[in-house]
Parts: sequence; structure tokens; C-alpha cells
Amino acid sequence: MLSKLFGFDPKLSTVRIEVMAGLTTFLTMAYILAVNPNILSETGMDKGAVFTTTVVISAIATMFMGLYAKMPLALAPGMGLNAFFAYTVCMIMGYTWQFALTAVFLEGLLFLLLTVTNLREKIVEVIPKTLKNAIGAGIGLYIAFIGLKSAGIIVDNPATLVSLGDITSGAPLLGLIGIVITAVMLVFNVKGALLWGIVLTALIGIPMSVTKFDGVFSVPPAIDPIFLKFEWAHVFTKEMAIIVFTFLFVDLFDCIGTVIGVTERAGMVKDGKIPHLKEIFMTDSLATTLGAIMGTSTVAVYVESAAGVNEGGRSGLTAFITGVCFLVALFFAPLFLAIPAAATAPVLVLVGLMMMGAVVKIDFNNYAESVPAFICVIMMPLTYSISDGIVLGHLSYIFINLCSGNYRKITMGMYVLAAFFLLKFLM
Repeated sequence: MLSKLFGFDPKLSTVRIEVMAGLTTFLTMAYILAVNPNILSETGMDKGAVFTTTVVISAIATMFMGLYAKMPLALAPGMGLNAFFAYTVCMIMGYTWQFALTAVFLEGLLFLLLTVTNLREKIVEVIPKTLKNAIGAGIGLYIAFIGLKSAGIIVDNPATLVSLGDITSGAPLLGLIGIVITAVMLVFNVKGALLWGIVLTALIGIPMSVTKFDGVFSVPPAIDPIFLKFEWAHVFTKEMAIIVFTFLFVDLFDCIGTVIGVTERAGMVKDGKIPHLKEIFMTDSLATTLGAIMGTSTVAVYVESAAGVNEGGRSGLTAFITGVCFLVALFFAPLFLAIPAAATAPVLVLVGLMMMGAVVKIDFNNYAESVPAFICVIMMPLTYSISDGIVLGHLSYIFINLCSGNYRKITMGMYVLAAFFLLKFLM
């Protein structure tokens, strides 16, 4: 039954491992339950309603991923995209949140069209193998940076952009303690090391006054204030086209990059082919469309899925368990939200380490391959964007190989993709 429902293979994993993997994925991305309502509420959206929508759409999309695509990938309203929604479209450009939701809805419909016509799969096939390996390594650095930043171990600095935070107390110290504890458990091959690392770090945070419990049970608010709140007056304007394109571009290549990186880490890629790729993209497209209807920004595949994969998750059962955890969180939000970022940061850092292993597949002696790969890897954390890393890596791959006389390596599909990338910078 599990094999039929979730693609579960007892030769690759066990039910216990899949459950632990699902819990780990949920705990590493549970921060979205607090962050997304905080960001979107700045546009005037009802904060309680956004919380309920965030939980419900994450649960539905992730469980559907497990049942339909049968992959250990979790979805939720995407970080970065929610910031663009709130701070750029609404607060800087001055549009209403209803206008922004309409743009997200249209983006979801375009995604469905790209998926049905197999264009998204063809884009994945066009990306050179070297860059696919670089994407996995780049995502490793990216999520490690996210973890260090969320714990306050790395902080912003006006002079140097980033610098070391105060690691002698509070959340930064707890984050470092968590890294050591989790790393030691990994050294001793403790089952569920990543999950236990989160739990133990959160418990240690109680006497340090970092972990604070404000109750256990809560009744979820209604979503009526944001449900089906579209604004069609400016649909056929240039501004709407630019906003929809931006949403589409970032989500498209964030998704592609995340799927490539996580599946490569899981050892699921065979002969360059990612299993159930069309089903993954269909789930992502439907989730974004439904999310807009329910009242949230673009829903995306989460890079934190790599945490569950590293716990041994190899089937849709992992995703289904993560989705169930989201539903439970709907009624036990205070308990789950009490887990501080410093407790989940160690997992992101160590998963980043594990994903960096993809760099060994890159031929560093061939500069026509290694330079674009390095640009792709380093630009993901430095631009704080998976999609920007892919764009710059791909463009540099084409320009360097053309100027080096290796034009036969460049396919027509790669040229088309490069033109699409350049369009992003020109709009």
C-alpha cells in the first residue's frame, strides 16, 4: 500500500526513517509559519488569516507532492517571493495586496501552461551537467548561510556587508552549541541525528532564555479576509506584466535549482533524469494557483527538503508526514513556533555541508567548465538567490565557451535559455 501511495521502497528506506525525515523537514521549515504572516501583514493583510492560509496551503501542497509526485519534497509560501510581494509590489510600487495576489494567480496559471507543454522539463534538460552539479553545491552554501544568519552567528555590517555576531551569549551561542551537538551525533551515526539535534538544541535554549513557550493549543483564525480577494482592474497593464514575469522567473528557477540539488543529494538522478519531474512541477504550479486563491504569495518547493533527504527520506511518505505536521501545527502553533531559529540553524549548516559534496564532480582543471560552475556556486549565497546563481552561471558558461572556441558545446536550447535570462535584466 505504501509503495502504491507514496512510491515507498523498503530496499531504500524504512517507515521509521521516512517519518523521522518528514519531522525533520517540517521542523527546519516551520519558521515560515511565523515569518510569512509577519511579512504579508505589513501590506495590510489580516495576520491571523495569513497564518491559517500559510499552514493549510503548505499542508495540502506537501501532502499532494507525496501522493502525486511521490517525492520527499515539501512546499510552502516561498521566502524572497513573499518579500518581493510585500516590500516591492505593495510598499515601494504602491499597489494593493489584492493586486499582488492577482499577479501570483496569473503566474500560477502560466506555470500550469509551461508544465502541461513540458517546457519546464526541457529547461532542466538544457542546463549543462557541470552546472547541475554546481547548483547542488551552491544551494549547500546558500542554506548554510541562511542558517548562520537566522541564528545571528553571521550579522549584517555596513562596512563589510557581513561579519561575525556576538557568539558569547544568546541565540548565536545556542546555534554554535547545536552545531557541535548535531555534528557529534552525525559522527556516531545516531539515527535521526538532525531531528534530535533540533530537539536538544531547543531544550538547551530554555535555561538560556532563547526558547520561550507561550502555550500549547490555539484555535486557527478564519481566512475570509483574504480568500478570493483579486483585483482585475490593472490586469492588462505593463506593470502587471513585469510583476508577473518577475514572480514567474524567480519561482521557476528557484524550483528547478532546488529540485536538482535535493534529488542529486538523494541519489535519485539516473542518467541525468530526475524521476517524476513533470508531477513535481505540476504540484508546484497547482500550489501557487491555489495559494493565491486562499490568500498568500507564491508557493514553492523548499530547499529545507534536503534536511529530510539527509535523514534518509526517499519517497512521498516523507512529504506526506511533513504535510501532516503542518496540519497539526494549525492547532498547536504556540508549541511549534516556540522552537527558535537557533535550534534549526545547525541543521541547515550541516545539510549545507552535505550538499557541498557535489563539487567533487566538477572538473576544476577545465576552466571552461569550472569557472562557470564556481560563479554559479558562489553567487547563490552572495546574491541570496538560487535563481540569480543559475542565471549568472549559465550566461558565463555560454560566453566563456564561445570566446574559447568551444561553440559546439552550446546547444540551441542553451541559447534560447540565455536570451530568456538576458530579458530578465532588461525588463
